[in-house]
Amino acid sequence: MSTWAIGDLQGCYDATQRLLEKIRFDPAGDMLWFCGDLVNRGGQSLETLRLVHSLRERSVVVLGNHDLSLLAIGERAPAEKRKVNPDLQRVVLADDADELLGWLRRQKLVHADRSLGWLMVHAGLAPQWTTQQAEQYALEIERQLHGDGYRGLLRNMYGDKPNWSPGLRGYERWRATINWFTRARYCTPRGRIAIEEKGPPGTQAAGLYPWYEAPGRVERDLKIVCGHWSTLGLTLTGGIHAIDTGAVWGGKLTALQLDSEDLRVVQVPGRDVPALPPHLRKE
Repeated sequence: MSTWAIGDLQGCYDATQRLLEKIRFDPAGDMLWFCGDLVNRGGQSLETLRLVHSLRERSVVVLGNHDLSLLAIGERAPAEKRKVNPDLQRVVLADDADELLGWLRRQKLVHADRSLGWLMVHAGLAPQWTTQQAEQYALEIERQLHGDGYRGLLRNMYGDKPNWSPGLRGYERWRATINWFTRARYCTPRGRIAIEEKGPPGTQAAGLYPWYEAPGRVERDLKIVCGHWSTLGLTLTGGIHAIDTGAVWGGKLTALQLDSEDLRVVQVPGRDVPALPPHLRKE
């Protein structure tokens, strides 16, 4: 029995199948943790979503920004759905779209397993949040997504502001929280997200830090596994385990064994693309 965390799939069905074969995934005993962004850009989002849905009894999923966007698109009128990219069109116009999107909407924003010693989130946590606070803030949003308030939340979740503050209420609070869980890379020591900064460490503006290195951040009682940041690459340091390795851009798809003392990493080639983008090339 093994527990594996897997980085951003982004519609790369073939690579996902290769990775499951390489780790010898056994649905009779193994568990999979998917770090979010199951869909978009890879050209096989429908197949990927169906695969993860079929594994739902043996997996945990946290939502990424692309997953939330897909849910919002799924609430649009049919004519509007046909304006999105072909990869997502195939999902929202599929015969089983209601079943797939209904299942996706009921997934988490944060997953913690204290017996295993891990917390999973798609992007990051604010420097001042403990793992317990992160779970609490995630639950506020999950209650909306899983209940009758989901349409309002999906309509009002977009935007880079406001900055997180414990005094926020309603949609502003939920938007600021969603931005941390699904879009964060860099921030100031006081926790202002710099969403426009997307490059690898060393390219950011002065005064910004990777969210997991922000000065004054709280000590956390769980190791964190996350995705979202392909330019960061595989990073296993300081309690942070970032495993988005750019499969959709022609990089690799990564699995990290969470119940292994030596943090076993398994990788397979990602999507076949004409050339790697500059941020993933190794000179």
